[in-house]
Amino acid sequence: MGKIKGRAKIIPADRDAIFLPFQAKWIKDTARIKLMEKSRQIGISWSTAYGADERAAAQGARFDEWVSSRDDIQARLFIEDCKLWAGIMGMAAKDLGEVVLDPEKKLSAYVLQFASGRRIHSMSSNPDAQAGKRGSRILDEFALHREQRKMWAISYPGITWGGSMELVSTHRGSHSFFNQLVREARHGGNPKRISLHRVTLQDALEQGFLFKLQQALPLDAEQQDMDEAAYFEYVKNGAADAESFEQEYMCVPADDDSKFLEYGLITACEYPGHNIWLRGLEDLFQGRLFAGVDIGRKKDLTVLWVLEQLGDVFFTRRVEVMEKMRKSAQEAILWPWFALCDRICIDATGLGIGWADDAQDKFGAHRVEAVTFTAPIKEALAYSLKGAMEDRLVRIPDDPRIRADLRKVQKTTTTAGNIRFVAESEGDGHADRFWALALARHAGANPTAPLEYTSGGPRESSQPLGDFIYG
Repeated sequence: MGKIKGRAKIIPADRDAIFLPFQAKWIKDTARIKLMEKSRQIGISWSTAYGADERAAAQGARFDEWVSSRDDIQARLFIEDCKLWAGIMGMAAKDLGEVVLDPEKKLSAYVLQFASGRRIHSMSSNPDAQAGKRGSRILDEFALHREQRKMWAISYPGITWGGSMELVSTHRGSHSFFNQLVREARHGGNPKRISLHRVTLQDALEQGFLFKLQQALPLDAEQQDMDEAAYFEYVKNGAADAESFEQEYMCVPADDDSKFLEYGLITACEYPGHNIWLRGLEDLFQGRLFAGVDIGRKKDLTVLWVLEQLGDVFFTRRVEVMEKMRKSAQEAILWPWFALCDRICIDATGLGIGWADDAQDKFGAHRVEAVTFTAPIKEALAYSLKGAMEDRLVRIPDDPRIRADLRKVQKTTTTAGNIRFVAESEGDGHADRFWALALARHAGANPTAPLEYTSGGPRESSQPLGDFIYG
């Protein structure tokens, strides 16, 4: 090793070793089923790719490797890691590029073939791509798959005649099937005989991760001046919120029981990572546009959320977040979008009254609806948005700040039995993105009727009551 870089205090016993202890342990584990709950960006997927190469390249290897990634981009990145390792380790391998597996279902895989005759097939997240395949399975970012149970159900039979199955993921909520597998293995007698691994950011740092990172980064990288404690705080401060940090880096699944929207519900409505969802004022739109605006000035954010309706589905096309801006500056952003939208719903609570009045004067009361956030109105908005998400009628960006904002909302019940929706403000608004989306959804769900609500008293059902019913 050349000149040592950085200020890491924990130095691996073998500085020249390619893998840190937690990575080597994962690679060497030959269990039939193994599961890794992990922190982000600590080299587990990279290590998993090496293990796949080693198995496929071995003389007399009997099984292909079938890899399921989150999306097409991740599938390509995984095969790139496999090609990298093949080159470094001198494994004879041929890149076959993208190979069509099923033309009717439009299923394909990126394929790397070794001299042994065995192949690594790296695919996106469609569970059907795993059907009928024999050989080892790698289910990368498993908790991010929209159909985790189906993925397991289709993948598991493929190792009946041999091979292994590896699940690698960060958590996505306490109600996920991935977390069920973890709890079953750790506390439920482990009936599936899963070899369970767990590596948090703290675990990785204690085994020399920062030292390895600093050797790989350029000398002028800001991480070079950090020790392990400083780097831990650096990562923590960069997370969207405390819950996100605990889940993404410390293997603590977010508590779905205390939140109005489960993680799985949110991620099921997110665009795949490679989708270009963002649109500008100059773009052409095929469907009708609807906007929701949650108003803030000093403490909270002003958020504009624009949806385009195509068929029954509402696609997010723009999310503008404005913080500590003068009203005139915010209007310069809002008004051009209002001019394009068929209908706009705007928060007219407190400070928002003036905004709603001005918007109605400029664009007409028939296009701009002023919505006062009473408790019953917020309940109706929240449940209608949740229902649309459950029916997969909304598409939202794959963005950690949006995800964290949607998670802020909690449903509480008062001593009188009334339902309230509350959200703690943590320096990045007060669930402002959630309410902007809910308003945009209402604008498009019933474009000709104002928001009305007639309470039917406390209830258990999530079905909105009274006149507030979407067609």
